Amino acid sequence: MKHFMKMVVQVWLYFYCICLWRCFKFILRKLTGRCELQRICYKNKPGAGRTLKIEASLKSSKSKLLQSSVTVHPDAIEKTIEDILALKKVNVDTNPQLAVSLQACLLQIAGYRHLTVEVEKLRREAYDSENPEHEEMLIKLWKLLKPGVPLDARVTKQWCEIGFQGDDPKTDFRGMGLLGLYNLVYFAEKDTTTALQILSDSLQPKCRDVSKEEFSKVSKTEWEMKKFDKAIGYSFAIVGINITDLAYNLLISGALKTHLYNVAPEAPSLHHFQQTFCFLMNEFHKFWIEVDPVDIMEFNRVRNKFHKRILKQLQKTDMALCPHFAASESLVNV
Repeated sequence: MKHFMKMVVQVWLYFYCICLWRCFKFILRKLTGRCELQRICYKNKPGAGRTLKIEASLKSSKSKLLQSSVTVHPDAIEKTIEDILALKKVNVDTNPQLAVSLQACLLQIAGYRHLTVEVEKLRREAYDSENPEHEEMLIKLWKLLKPGVPLDARVTKQWCEIGFQGDDPKTDFRGMGLLGLYNLVYFAEKDTTTALQILSDSLQPKCRDVSKEEFSKVSKTEWEMKKFDKAIGYSFAIVGINITDLAYNLLISGALKTHLYNVAPEAPSLHHFQQTFCFLMNEFHKFWIEVDPVDIMEFNRVRNKFHKRILKQLQKTDMALCPHFAASESLVNV
C-alpha cells in the first residue's frame, strides 16, 4: 500500500509539473511575443546548446506535428518547418532567421539518427573472407601499418605484428563487424603518422627503474628481464576494435550528440564518427601511459576509467572532442 501511494504521488507530481511548465510557457509567450522555439533559437548560439534544447522542446510538445518533426526524413524538413511556423503563428517575413535556425537543428537531429542507423548496419555486417572488398580492405590495413613489408600468406602469424590475436584477423571482427575494420583503416589512412607511432609504442616494453640493491642480487640476464617486466604494450588492432565499441556505445546512447552537434554544421556523417574514433584512439593511448597499468590484464579497468572521463567531458554543451576539425566556430549565428 505504501509503495502504491508513493507511485500515485510521483505520477501526480509529474503531471503537476507539466501543467506548471505549460502555464509558464504560455505566460512567457504573452510577455515576449515569442514561442519557445523562437526563444531557444534567439538565445542560444548554433551548436549543441541550441539543437539539444530544440530537440527536447519538440519531443515534449503536446502537438503531434512538433513531436514527429524530430523523426522526419531530411527531404521533408522544409515542409515540416513551414507547418511548424504556421502552427505557431510565426510571421516568416518578420522572423526570417527562425526558419533557417530550425532547419539547421532538424538537419543535425535527422543526421544523427541516420548516422546511428549507418553505424549499426556496419556493426552488424560480419567480416566475410570470401568477399573481395572485405579482403581488399584488410590487406590495405596491413600495407598502411606495415609499409614495404609483404605478407607471407593470407593466414599468417604476421597479423600479430599489428595487434591481432591470431593468424587470421577475421575472427577478431566478430564483436564490431565491419565497423571495426572501417575505423582502423580510416585511422591508418587519414592519420598515418599518429597510427604508426601508437602501433610502435604498443609494441615496446616499458623500462622500470631497478635499484642498486636489486642489481647487486641478480645476474645481468636476470636484471635485463626485471628491467622490462612491466610492459607498456597492448594489441593495437584489438584495442582499436575495443575503442570502436566505446565510440559505438557513446553514439547509440546519445552521449555523442554534444560533440557531433558542435562539429557538424548540418548533418553529422560517418566521416565525423570516424574522426571521433581517431581522437579516442589517440587519447586512450595517452591515458594508458598516464594511468601506468601493471600489465594488459588491467585493460578493462583502464578502459572503464577512460570511458567515464569522456562521458564527463561530453556533459558540457560546448564540448567538441576534436577541436581541430570543429565546424562550430565557422557557423553563421542565425
